[in-house]
Amino acid sequence: MNSEKREGFSRYLKWLYPNLKVKRWFILAVLGIFLFATGFAVMNDGVALGYAELQFREVIYQITGSAQHTAVPTGAVISLFGIFAIIIGFKRMLYSIISSVLPDNEGRIVDMIYARHHLRRGPKIVVVGGGTGLSALLRGLKQYTCNLTAIVTVSDDGGSSGKLRHDMGIQPPGDVRNCLVALADTEDIMDTLFSYRFESGALQGHSLGNLLLAGLTDTFGDFQKGIEQVSKVFAIRGKVFPSTLEQVVLIADLEDGTRIAGETAVRDTEGKIHRVYLEPSNCTPLPEAMKALEEADLIVLGPGSLYTSVLPNLLVEGLREKIREVNAPCVYVCNVMTEKGETDGYRVSDHLKAILDHCGSGFVNAVLATKGEITAPILKRYVQEEAVPVIADPKQVERLGAKYFEANLVQEGNVVRHDSDRLAKELIRLLFRLKPMGERIALVDAYLLTQKLREDS
Repeated sequence: MNSEKREGFSRYLKWLYPNLKVKRWFILAVLGIFLFATGFAVMNDGVALGYAELQFREVIYQITGSAQHTAVPTGAVISLFGIFAIIIGFKRMLYSIISSVLPDNEGRIVDMIYARHHLRRGPKIVVVGGGTGLSALLRGLKQYTCNLTAIVTVSDDGGSSGKLRHDMGIQPPGDVRNCLVALADTEDIMDTLFSYRFESGALQGHSLGNLLLAGLTDTFGDFQKGIEQVSKVFAIRGKVFPSTLEQVVLIADLEDGTRIAGETAVRDTEGKIHRVYLEPSNCTPLPEAMKALEEADLIVLGPGSLYTSVLPNLLVEGLREKIREVNAPCVYVCNVMTEKGETDGYRVSDHLKAILDHCGSGFVNAVLATKGEITAPILKRYVQEEAVPVIADPKQVERLGAKYFEANLVQEGNVVRHDSDRLAKELIRLLFRLKPMGERIALVDAYLLTQKLREDS
């Protein structure tokens, strides 16, 4: 017997080890099958299980005092006991296995399996962007499909991500970390772990999630492989790809001719941005990201900072060309509020025009904006930040060649953001409206199934 066969044999023997809490429930399930079969044999007055079955039937007769003419009800009782034992035995056996693999999720295992099975049939959606807007969108979309791909900007040079990028030469992990948290089945646990930020010592300012991604990148020698390892551990519903694995710097040319380098500097600029681009300009995307775009049913740009989250991805050589080439509608989700230094005074059409100036006309098929009202206290707070709600101008958007849609997508808290669930639901509706009729029919069944799943839960 060669070593490979010996290893396989020893692996099977481990099921017989003590304290696994599997054997007892397996035996109970087997006993249940025996009782079920015996009950049928008693009802049929047959000898299906031979001598053992006859002896068992005799014991039952003695206990119950039943005679041969009561065989049918007696057999039915035995079969019911058998069914009960089968259910309990296999259920507890599976829970014993699952509790070791997925602790704290034993009670949700049926929901998880059911969700995974039906969400695999959902539409293939690629989202492109960065920042908190992207993670909020993913959090909503994962309730409708697990065929999700996030293409995330890697031009961040501030905070923990900037420090790790400078010290270790890796891609900034912050936006990637947020996307992984949003797509995780165990989102609460992962958010607690990954968002923990050290407040003192040498690690001050770093988040645990950023450090984990940095450590995995160092271990496996590749940022994407580090992401894949995290995805396996936390059962991510989808895939996350950096827009490029090359070290890039975001450059902005202002309307007054000033040139600014670095995402943080671009975000904090006082001047009006004319154009942004990446250095080096010949950076390339991951092949897996390009394949996801080829197979996509829908491509979503944003929500997120226009010049520092959305456009940097589209400046990676080949990405915008692939988006234009594929047969999938491209929807831009416009921000709710303007951003000081980036989009001061911008209307919805101004956001779209900036994308078209960088990517060419006809690049975006539709724009989704919000029409929800924002309360006065929140608006007052934003006035201090020199930010106001983005003004809708549907006619101008349509003059630029894109269809205009709007919905109440506002979620108010400490800040104004898109409501994850309402945004995801609206994008699913847009997918069916923008797809040709034949392709639309192919997606309807999956959509109805995921809708039913969410209503039941």
